[in-house]
Amino acid sequence: MRRVWTAVALIAATALGGCATGAAPTKKPAGESAKARPLAKGLDAANNGDPYASTYRPLPSRPTALVGASVFTGTGSLIENGTVLIRDGKVEAVGAGLAAPAGYELVDARGKYVTPGLIDTHSHLGVYPSPSVPAHSDGNELTDPNTAQVWAEHSVWPQDPGFNLARAGGVTTIMVLPGSGNLIGGRSVTLRNVPARTTQDMKYPGAPYGLKMACGENPKRVYGGRTRAPSTRMGNVAGYRTAWINAADYARKWDDYRAKADRGEKADPPKRDLQLETLVGVLKGEILVENHCYRADEMVQMIGIAQEFGYKITAFHHASEAYKIADILAKNDICTATWANWWGSKLEAWDGIEANAALVHAAGGCAIIKSDDPDVIQRLNQEAAEALAAGRAGGLTISEAEAIRWITANPAKALGLTDTGALEPGKRADVVLWDKNPFSIYARADRVYLDGAITYDRKDPRYQPKSDFELGQGANR
Repeated sequence: MRRVWTAVALIAATALGGCATGAAPTKKPAGESAKARPLAKGLDAANNGDPYASTYRPLPSRPTALVGASVFTGTGSLIENGTVLIRDGKVEAVGAGLAAPAGYELVDARGKYVTPGLIDTHSHLGVYPSPSVPAHSDGNELTDPNTAQVWAEHSVWPQDPGFNLARAGGVTTIMVLPGSGNLIGGRSVTLRNVPARTTQDMKYPGAPYGLKMACGENPKRVYGGRTRAPSTRMGNVAGYRTAWINAADYARKWDDYRAKADRGEKADPPKRDLQLETLVGVLKGEILVENHCYRADEMVQMIGIAQEFGYKITAFHHASEAYKIADILAKNDICTATWANWWGSKLEAWDGIEANAALVHAAGGCAIIKSDDPDVIQRLNQEAAEALAAGRAGGLTISEAEAIRWITANPAKALGLTDTGALEPGKRADVVLWDKNPFSIYARADRVYLDGAITYDRKDPRYQPKSDFELGQGANR
């Protein structure tokens, strides 16, 4: 196995090794307005480029034809006797009975199913990696109710064995978030689920950052006390509002500086503040808000805060009571990233029901099944099947072709990604070949492609990589 892994590592190094420095910084055109420079990325006068830029490069791929499968496209369609053509890392064509061009690797998919790669919008892999020990607990910066200045990518450990296990479950893209102990927990990062040496080698090129916010029990439990705030839900709300007031004031200072600079007046830029910089990124629409919230009434409160300060909530996470306000969420175009199960884990989850996602979907909303767990991420398809079955038991008519969107296209939307999540020409060839209907509890991923490259094959040990940590454990034994 060590020799097999060495071969895989050499392939990866060939693809990734030359990219460690990322793209060369681009020079701004002469005369470009200071207002046009994005504050959220910290690329003002003192900075020549993004020091944490993605260095991801796709692994080598070859033209491939998956022939004869039942194809869930992620767009609401099921194509029987379908063919998926992959070329240059992209989906080239999808249709029934398509002929495979000469020179393509033919994969006999008769009796099997094909889906887009699964996308998990809520994970803590890498920041709470395995083994779960205090030395690895890097997901919650529990030092202040507002830690918008921290970035999850600065805690991610690429050697977490959970990434490989998630890939074997068909997961190709993952958003890793800080924990929910703070009102504002920090920035998320979206990763390509490939074996890599660094977080930057996994970082999804061009994916927007997310901001983790949390309402309800968690922040008031962590900070609650006679001398610590917040200790109540009203204290939570006061904390959010204070943070956005400070962010708006910070944005005005930068706007004033830039206006003076554009007029040729002497002006000193404000001192960078990492916390406020992230919040201003939200106000400017550059950073998406991913809001941990369980209760329906609190979700509506958070929508009110967003309207007060002029930002948009992209998704409510967990959202156990989303079904109670499904119409409001649909009207505001806010996704619901939830589970089928996990009822009663705490009081604010007491009214959670298995049909939550199905009811959100039936109301015209954006329903998502996510994990928040290193085991559930390996079985997102099963969690979606449970939610679908509960919805049908409640009288809802939802097809499997529609429900597959809960773990493919809808998560892509919530992450601000337009080039993955569906099997459509021109999108990334993130593809899973299943041995059975993915809504079956017995289904397993036979093969997983990222950008058209095989990154997992259940029957071929060459594509079953182990992390360096796992290999080291084997050597020690």
